[in-house]
Amino acid sequence: MFYHLLLPLTDQQFLGFYPFNVFQYITFRVVIAFIFALLYTIIAGPHIINKLKKHHLLQEISTCLPHTHNEKRGTPSMGGIIPLSGVLITSLLWNNLTSSSILIMYLTTIWLGSMGFFDDYHKNVLRSGKKLRSHYKLLGQIILALLIGIVLFSYRAEAISFSRISLPFFKDITLNLGVFFIPFVIFLIVSSSNACNITDGLDGLATGTVIISLIGLGIMSYIKGNMLHAEHLRMDYLADAGELTIYISALIGALLGFLWFNAKPAEVFLGDTGSLALGGQLAVISILLREEIFLMIIGGVFIIEIASSILQISYFKYTKGRLGTGKRLFRCAPLHHHYELKGLSEEKIVARFWIVALLFLAVGLATIKLR
Repeated sequence: MFYHLLLPLTDQQFLGFYPFNVFQYITFRVVIAFIFALLYTIIAGPHIINKLKKHHLLQEISTCLPHTHNEKRGTPSMGGIIPLSGVLITSLLWNNLTSSSILIMYLTTIWLGSMGFFDDYHKNVLRSGKKLRSHYKLLGQIILALLIGIVLFSYRAEAISFSRISLPFFKDITLNLGVFFIPFVIFLIVSSSNACNITDGLDGLATGTVIISLIGLGIMSYIKGNMLHAEHLRMDYLADAGELTIYISALIGALLGFLWFNAKPAEVFLGDTGSLALGGQLAVISILLREEIFLMIIGGVFIIEIASSILQISYFKYTKGRLGTGKRLFRCAPLHHHYELKGLSEEKIVARFWIVALLFLAVGLATIKLR
């Protein structure tokens, strides 16, 4: 909104200066969006948390979790409303609203955020069955991914084919998925959304890990949105990537503001409202940048977390079928709960997972120069 209102004033002179000229620069709007989203979440956070408490939208603790989680019972859930509203409001003010990439991000955020809210409400308020919620959740994720996959597969403007994805470590080589791009999009969005949801099990863990992944995507977006940088690094120039950089910056600011309340001891949880949407946003941003493999590198923590759950379930079923009694690979899955049961403090586990996430980020960023 501000962008569209102030852009026509860029050539207007006041006292020998052109004060509105800065609004045409991506870097200025990136900084403003970050600051605005950060301040919004810090200011609005307490009001939203109080509303969640007032309406008894509180977290229920599964009996499968370590006993230390019992102290978290009654903490407001659905806190994802805070960063999601922060990024949407900030983006509406500072993004170019005619950008197709930004419109896709709005669809992803609102769609998955609403699905997560539905799941949280039925889980914590109506106490409905988990199986029914899981079926609705998976169906909703698939429908959204199918829509995005079809739209991007059909996109032909500016000679850009989204079905050709970039391969890190290789120069000038892309992988053309053809029509298989659509099921690949479905797989990436569904798996990323659920991986983030699974990772959201300790105070600040998912929030901080998503921020680290967004830093990598933000750097990639800025490079691909700048013709000179993209050409120098032999990458595709994507005109919409600059607007995505602003959106990513706003999301980082909103999540840092949310971390103010989500760090241990957490005053509020993301809930499925936030974690499903955040995981989906990571996937969609990488798809719009044609950097899906890059996301798999910098988001290595999410892959480890969801893989630990899949291995735990598969091994349990396998041993139960062969031996009659199910055995576990880990004390508890996903992996962060395994370390809890080994006696590590929640703060130490979160800090170490963030360090590992930073390591994956460094490896991913190294591939930029190697291409």
